[in-house]
Amino acid sequence: MGNQGARVRGLAARAGGWSARHRWAAVGIWVVFVVLAMGLGSAAGRVDVKDSDQLKGETHTAAKIIEDAGIEQPASESVLVQARNGTTRATDPEFRAAVTDVVAAVGATGRVTDVTSPYDTRTISKDGRSALVQFDMRGAADTAGERVEPVLKAVARVQKDHGSLRIEEIGGASMRKQYSDAFGDDFQQAEYSAVPVALGILLIAFGALVAALLPVALAVTAIMATMGLMGIVSHLQPMSDTANSVMLLVGMAVGVDYCLFYLRREREERDAGRDAGTALRIAAATSGRAIVVSGVTVCVAMAGMLFTGLAEFEAMGLASLMVVAVAMVGSVTVLPALLSLLGERVEKGRVPFLRRRRGGGESRFWTTVLRGVLARPVVFVVVAVGALLAVAAPALGMKTSQLTLDQEFGDSLPIVQTYNRVNDAFPGGSEPAQVVVKAGDIEAPEVQQALARFKERAVSSGASRGPVDIRTYAARNVAFVYVPLVGGSDFDKAGASLEKLRDEVRPATLGTVDGVSAPITGQVAGSHDFNEQLVGSVVPVFAFVVVFAFLLMLVSFRSLTVAITSIVLNLLSVGAAYGILVAVFQHGWGASLVGAEGVGAIVTWLPLFLFVILFGLSMDYHVFVVSRIREARLRGRSTKDAIQHGVVTTAGVVTSAAVIMVAVFAIFGTLSMQSMKQMGVGLAAAVLIDATVIRGVLLPAVMALLGERNWYLPKWLHRLPDLTHDEAPEAVAAASPARTEGERLGV
Repeated sequence: MGNQGARVRGLAARAGGWSARHRWAAVGIWVVFVVLAMGLGSAAGRVDVKDSDQLKGETHTAAKIIEDAGIEQPASESVLVQARNGTTRATDPEFRAAVTDVVAAVGATGRVTDVTSPYDTRTISKDGRSALVQFDMRGAADTAGERVEPVLKAVARVQKDHGSLRIEEIGGASMRKQYSDAFGDDFQQAEYSAVPVALGILLIAFGALVAALLPVALAVTAIMATMGLMGIVSHLQPMSDTANSVMLLVGMAVGVDYCLFYLRREREERDAGRDAGTALRIAAATSGRAIVVSGVTVCVAMAGMLFTGLAEFEAMGLASLMVVAVAMVGSVTVLPALLSLLGERVEKGRVPFLRRRRGGGESRFWTTVLRGVLARPVVFVVVAVGALLAVAAPALGMKTSQLTLDQEFGDSLPIVQTYNRVNDAFPGGSEPAQVVVKAGDIEAPEVQQALARFKERAVSSGASRGPVDIRTYAARNVAFVYVPLVGGSDFDKAGASLEKLRDEVRPATLGTVDGVSAPITGQVAGSHDFNEQLVGSVVPVFAFVVVFAFLLMLVSFRSLTVAITSIVLNLLSVGAAYGILVAVFQHGWGASLVGAEGVGAIVTWLPLFLFVILFGLSMDYHVFVVSRIREARLRGRSTKDAIQHGVVTTAGVVTSAAVIMVAVFAIFGTLSMQSMKQMGVGLAAAVLIDATVIRGVLLPAVMALLGERNWYLPKWLHRLPDLTHDEAPEAVAAASPARTEGERLGV
C-alpha cells in the first residue's frame, strides 16, 4: 500500500525503468537505430566543407569567383635546381644541362602539363645560384598527391646524374604525398588505439571482461551511429575529416564516462544489499539524471563552435554535439536494458590477480585527502587556487599563430628543408599571394593597364620582390595574379606585406576600374582571414558557453552558489591548461618530456577549441560529484558529511574516467605534428588537473567554506523550472515501477 503514493521523478529514471521492463525492445530499438543511421548515412554520402566555404571575407570571395567561373586550378609543382657550392651559377653549362634534363624528365612522365623553364619565366634567384622549373599536375588538384610519385622518381633520377647540384621537388601534390606517407597511418593508429587503451583501463577498474566491454560497446556504437548521422546532416552542414576525428575523441571520452557512471552506481547499490531491480532504478534516478544534465551541458558547450562562422569549427561542433547526444540517450536507455538482461553475468570474465572492484567502496587515498581538506578548507583553497593561477600565469603571454611547415614538422620531413631553401632563394615564392581579378571584360584596355600597374607597384611598394606572374582566363573574364610576398614563411612579416597589397597597392591600381573585383587569397591571406574571424568570434562563443552552462547548473541544482562555483572552477581548469600549453610549446619548458619542442607559438585554432571542449567535458565530473553531494545532503547528512561522502564515493569512478580520457588524449600527443601534440597534451593536462586538484581538493574545500550557503537560491529565482531529482535512494526503491499516472517529468 505504501508504494501507491511513491512517484518516480525524472526523465532518466522513467527511461531507465521502461528499458529495464522492456529490455529486449530497448536493445532492439538501439540496434535498429545504429544500423539505420549507418545505412542512411552511407546511402546519403558525406558532403565535405568546400574551399569556398572554409572562410568568410576575401578568401571566401576569391574561392567563390573561382568556383562560379568553373576554373579547376591544378596542383602546381616546382623543382628547385640549386648549386651546392658558391661558384656555380644558373648561366653555367652544367646548370643549364640539369635544367634541360629536369624539363625533359618530368614531361616524359605524362603526368604533368605546362612545364616551364626558369630561363623563360625568369624564376632565377638574385644570387644566380637557384632556379625553379615549374609545371602543373594533370587531373584534379585534391587527388594529385596520388599521382605524383612517378614525377618524384623522375626528378630523383636527374639528381643522381648531377651530384654537384641540389635537385628537389616541392609543391601541393608532393607535400600532400609526403604528409600522407609520414602521418596518414599515424592518425589511423592513434584513432584505433583509443579503443584497446580504454578497454585495458576498464578491465583494471572493474576486474571483469563483460563489465569492461559494456562502456566500450556503448561508446563504439554511439560513434558508429553518429558517423551515419554525419553523412545525413552533412547535406545541410558540410562535415570534414577533422570533424570526424574530433567526434571520435569526444565520443569515446563521454561514451565511456557515462556508462562508467551508471554501471558503478548500479554495482554500488547491489553491494549495499539492494535487489537487482531496485539497484537499477536507483542508478537510473541518480547517475542517469547526472548523465542527462552533463550531456545537455556538454552539448551546449559544443554548440558554441557554431557561433564562430568558421566552417571547420561548425562541423566539429555539430559532430561533437551529435555524438554526445547519442551517447547520452544510449546511456539512459539501452544500458539499463543490458544490465537487466545480464544480471550477475556482468561479472563474467574475471581477470586473474585483479580483485573485484566494489561499486560502493570508498577510496582510502581520497578519504585521507578529504579529511585534511575539510579540516582546513581555507588553507587548501588558498594553496590550490594559488597553484592553479601560477600554472595559468604563462597564458598571459600566449602568442597564437598558424604554424609554418618547419614549426609543424621540424626536420622530420625532407620536404621541410626543401621548403626552407625555396623560401630563402625566392622569398614567398613557395606560397605566393593570389589576386583573383574578376571583370566584365578582362581584356578591356583599362583592366589590362590596371593589371600592369598592380604588377609594377607590388614590387615598388616593397610588398614583393617579384617575379609577379599573371595568368588570364579570357573566356571566363578572370585573371590570377601571383605575388611572392616579402617575408616568405614568416607569417608576421608576410602578413605585413599582404596588408600593403590590400590597403595600398590594390586601391591605387585595380581599385580605380569600375566593375573590377580583386580579392586576395593564398596561404598567408587565408591565415590572416582565419585569425581575424576567430578573434572576432571569441567573445560571442565565450559568452554563449558560460551563460548557458550557468543557467543549466542553476536549474539543475536550484542553487545560485553551485552555478557560480561551477563556472569559476571550470575557468580555473581551462586557464591552467592554457598555461601548460604556453609553457611547454611556446617557451619549450619541459617540451622534451612529451617529445615536443618549443615552437614559439600556439596554433591559432587551439585556444578556442580547447575552451569549448574542456568546458564541456569538465562538467562530466562536476555534475557527477555535486549530484552525489546534493543527494547525500537531501538524505539528512550535514553539508560537511555530504561533501565527504560525495567525493570519496565518486573518487573511484572519476579517477577511472579521467585516466581513460587522459590516455586517449595523450595518444594524440604522441603524433609528430606539433598542432596535434598541442591538442593532445592540452586536453590530457586539463582533464588530469580537473579530476584531481579541482574536483578532489578545490571543490570540497570551497563547498566546506560555504556550508549551507551552497544551496542558496534567492526567492526571486524560485519560479525557475525545477529540474532537480530530489529523491533519496530509499524513495526510489519504494517507488512502484508499474505506476506511471501522475508522474512529474523532470530531468
